[in-house]
Amino acid sequence: MAHRPKRTFRQRRADSSDSDSTHEPFAEPGAPGEQADLGPAEEGLSSGGVRAEAAELPRRARGRGRGRGRVWASSRHAARAAQRLDGGSDVLESRAVDLSTDEEDGTHRSSESKDDQSSSSNSSSSLEEEFTSLVNIPDAAFIQAAYQKRELARAQEDYISLDVKHAFTISGMKKNTEYPESEPDGHENIMPFTPKPQTLRQKMAETTATRNEETSEDSEEDKKYQDIWEQQQMRRAVKITKGQDIDLSHSTESQTVKKFDASISFPPVNLEIIKKQLNTRLTLLQDTHRSHLREYEKYIQDVKSSKSTIQNLENSSNQVLNFKFYKSMKVYVENLIDCLDKKIINIQEIESAMHALLVKQAMIFMKRRQDELKHESAYLQQLSRKAETSTNTSLAIDEKTQWILEEIESRRAQRRQARVLSGNCTHQEGTSSDDELSSADMMDFQKSQGDILQDHKKIFEDVHDDFCNIQNILLKFQQWREKFPDSYYEAFISLCIPKLLNPLIRFQLIDWNPLKFDSIGLKQMPWFTAIEEFIDGSMEDSKKEDSSDKKILSTVISKTIIPRLTDFVEFIWDPLSTSQTTNLITQSRMIFEEHSTCENEVINKGKQDLLKPIVSRMKKAIDDDVFIPLYPESAVENRMSPHSKFQERQFWSGLKLFRNILLWNELLPEDTLQELGLGKLLNRYLIIALLNAIPGPDVVKKCNQIAACLPEKWFQNSAMRTSIPQLENFIQFLLQSARKLSTSEIRDEVKEIILILVKIKALNQAESFIEEYHLDHLKSVIKEV
Repeated sequence: MAHRPKRTFRQRRADSSDSDSTHEPFAEPGAPGEQADLGPAEEGLSSGGVRAEAAELPRRARGRGRGRGRVWASSRHAARAAQRLDGGSDVLESRAVDLSTDEEDGTHRSSESKDDQSSSSNSSSSLEEEFTSLVNIPDAAFIQAAYQKRELARAQEDYISLDVKHAFTISGMKKNTEYPESEPDGHENIMPFTPKPQTLRQKMAETTATRNEETSEDSEEDKKYQDIWEQQQMRRAVKITKGQDIDLSHSTESQTVKKFDASISFPPVNLEIIKKQLNTRLTLLQDTHRSHLREYEKYIQDVKSSKSTIQNLENSSNQVLNFKFYKSMKVYVENLIDCLDKKIINIQEIESAMHALLVKQAMIFMKRRQDELKHESAYLQQLSRKAETSTNTSLAIDEKTQWILEEIESRRAQRRQARVLSGNCTHQEGTSSDDELSSADMMDFQKSQGDILQDHKKIFEDVHDDFCNIQNILLKFQQWREKFPDSYYEAFISLCIPKLLNPLIRFQLIDWNPLKFDSIGLKQMPWFTAIEEFIDGSMEDSKKEDSSDKKILSTVISKTIIPRLTDFVEFIWDPLSTSQTTNLITQSRMIFEEHSTCENEVINKGKQDLLKPIVSRMKKAIDDDVFIPLYPESAVENRMSPHSKFQERQFWSGLKLFRNILLWNELLPEDTLQELGLGKLLNRYLIIALLNAIPGPDVVKKCNQIAACLPEKWFQNSAMRTSIPQLENFIQFLLQSARKLSTSEIRDEVKEIILILVKIKALNQAESFIEEYHLDHLKSVIKEV
């Protein structure tokens, strides 16, 4: 459809000098007044209708601008014709007839139509020529012929056709051309075909609209559409006017076709046509059936897909549960880590306080022993110098030395009394650990330890058991391992658990002292049993050697227990204390047994980290704590002399350290033990003290004690005829002592010496000595070996 031009509306001012007594207001598009004027249908093109339509054109042009809501046409030719009629003073712009606007305008007021007919008689001749050139107006003969056709159609039928396609033509002709046949065609029945003369007000409005239209800033595209639209409307008006008679005849023919004519014959029907139609129908049905089958198969697939979707949705509930479980584990671990991060500071403080207290006590014992050894040795040296000078003057001793000697003798007396009460009569002086504290010092130590343990109990008193109980924590991870083993092992939880449990295990080890005889063992601790239960409940194949969960316990020991034990070894352990050494060996043996089940670089490194400080501490004890003085024979002949007693105590103290060192024979390497026990202690201190001793039963007893300390593992080889090289000095001392005793009356001790040689696999030396001294009765001792 052609583009409608833009409409412009301008309100007309009221003029008192207007010739019309009642002026009509300007109507906006779509206003209620304008909508009321619209008629439901157009009238036919009778002579009266045509004249009314021609007279209505200028009024429509004035009342409507270039609007887009409706279809309108503006004619520049009509404007020029009206300008010529007015003598150039006024501009008359006439619009072309737009037959489509009759549907919108409706019927006009009758008073205005009569006024138009009376006022248009003056200029009818000039305007008729102008409109005749534009529109083909039917003459009286055409109108009369149309009227007769209508009467004829009405006479033939009992009704007037209601065909909507031609309703406007018939109704219009009926309204405007219905005259009696006997009525003459007078002047008063002639319809005016000239437009109504415009009033002054209308001309002014037309002039203003034209001027504004000429001066408007419409684009070239709108002007082009305006021209095209005007031409289309003009052609349309001409075609509709020419086709009135055709429409009338067509309406009558269409009414007659509507009746059924029984005389109409149908084409002949034979068997081939029916067969062909049936085959066509069958083909269509088969195609429809195949399409239905395809739809059925599609529905089957949809059903399967729906079932699969249902299954997936049902499984998605498990995924939701899985997600909830993982989320809960994530939140739990985050809370656990946050809790441990806050509590680790308190744990370290309590742990450091307890460690400092134990170190302080150990340093007190060590310093006291060294001070007592120093003052007692100095006192004996003064006694020796006094004996050499043979003066009868009293020995001057300072008060500190005197007080120390009295304290030493007091503690020794207490220990002797305790041994007598216990029935231990074989104890040798010097083998005691001398780790007694005074009552005041003991009370201070117990008070400090009690305060630390009270603070220790308060660390986790505000924490739920799920975040401080190792068993509850491992239960969370055990649930993970049972429900989702793949994700559990892919997350390497076995590597994370030792780190999570480290603060809690250290919390339980705060009051643990592996050097005390009444200390609880590691296997009896709650964390140890909880980890063992967690490992036993593992879902992994037990045949798998590199099971990750089986390494948890060894990793905990390597990362937590060994560092704790190393601190005790370096700063607290006293190698001269047999009880401490025995307890430490017990704990270390248990740790090494757990390590033997899982061998890797980390565990071996932890084992070496523990053994190195043990060896280093024993070397330090040999250098600092072993002191065996050598006195003249005259000073030690009397076994009750202070020199003899002090020498004996120091020898047995060295022998005690020798025994404690060799207790590590199953944990430390043999070459390390032989270097420490035999090379540094036996050959350097004990043998020298034995060489300066008077041969006799006491010397043989001491040699028996030395041989008893030697590990039997070193002499298990039956093919051995000579002992280990580090015992060569000891063997020579035994042979020397045997020679001295063989010439004396003490012959039973010779047999003891031979038995010692046989025990340490010095068989060649023993046989040579027996043959040399003709001790044939002792050959049976060698044969028994």
